[in-house]
Amino acid sequence: MSAANPTDRRYTTSHEWAKPDGDFVVVGITAFAVEQLTEPTFLELPAVGKELTGGAAFGVIESVKSTSDVNAPVAGVVVERNEVLLDDKATGRKADLSPVNDDPFGRGWMLKLRPAAGGSLDHLLTAEQYDAQLAAEGH
Repeated sequence: MSAANPTDRRYTTSHEWAKPDGDFVVVGITAFAVEQLTEPTFLELPAVGKELTGGAAFGVIESVKSTSDVNAPVAGVVVERNEVLLDDKATGRKADLSPVNDDPFGRGWMLKLRPAAGGSLDHLLTAEQYDAQLAAEGH
């Protein structure tokens, strides 16, 4: 797994990633999480402007295999969502979750947050620590 987990971001023990992007933090789920879910079929994300609590669930991802919460790596306010991953009721466009499956660390990003004051990613796992967690869990 180490080659698959980029070193330019941090990780939660619940398999989300957080990547600094200027004043913001981009959030998604790891390739391991996608692998465990099998094929995601539905994603629910909070609205832009929603305040998130670090460590708390902000959304739900469903797959053919299970349903899982998606947790906020840090507290902050949602400034952008990856709209491709969501249904657009105004136009009738259906969600496309293929970026989560095919490129979870790139096009499969879910949210962009403005971290709360003093928000830091230092409490999250490095790629090496996340790899060690996966190994300790037998993956």
